[in-house]
Amino acid sequence: MNKIAYALLAILLGGIGIHRFYARRFVSGILYILFCWTAIPAILGIVEGIVALTEEDDGNGFLIVNPDKYFV
Repeated sequence: MNKIAYALLAILLGGIGIHRFYARRFVSGILYILFCWTAIPAILGIVEGIVALTEEDDGNGFLIVNPDKYFV
């Protein structure tokens, strides 16, 4: 999963959980959609986007996905 694409999706469309579907985390993506009327998913999306930008990549610009971590 591309680091820049994930971060942009999280920051710009994080309120509706598009970045979670991009990361193939469908259950949390659906939860983001269900709670999109609150500000919580939008705030979490911005935080996840910033965290993704600060994460170390694999050398090719791709995030290393750990299935045990909530944040990518």
